Amino acid sequence: MTRTRYFTAMTLDGFLATEDHSLDWLLTRDAGDQSGPLGIDAFLTEIGAIAMGASTYEWILRHHPDDPWFYSQPCWVFTHRDLPAKEGADLTFTQAPVDEVWQEMAAAAGEADIWLVGGGDLVGQFHDAGHLDELLVSIAPVTIGAGRPLLPRHVELRLTELDRLGELAVARYAVLR
Repeated sequence: MTRTRYFTAMTLDGFLATEDHSLDWLLTRDAGDQSGPLGIDAFLTEIGAIAMGASTYEWILRHHPDDPWFYSQPCWVFTHRDLPAKEGADLTFTQAPVDEVWQEMAAAAGEADIWLVGGGDLVGQFHDAGHLDELLVSIAPVTIGAGRPLLPRHVELRLTELDRLGELAVARYAVLR
């Protein structure tokens, strides 16, 4: 059965990015060996489809303009703006409700899972539609005081796994319904 999973990093005070979408606080961190059980390498082998918000997509375009697209999986970008396509990427730009798009994504993922890359409000919309099963959060030892929150919703969770990758604490949570 396809699970919908939110894999991300946040500051100790619960932010994904600064107000202006900067990730400088994360990019200077030692994230350790990502091939372990809670690292991104193992995670990506379980993913068959990806969802991301427009700000996340634009951040990738801005910071990696000449790099090839990172992901082989089909990706849905939720946006109300016209955005340029990234060459070599299997992208679908959509304004449709997440419940409707989730059905398409689950079909594309097959037996694999769906990765919600971010941002937090988009993930909240998936939760509101009943399509959020797990959070896997790397917590960086830094505070930024304000910014884009991890998940701007009330969500009940149960800790299922805890580990360390470099200087990051990594926690896996099941979403309680």
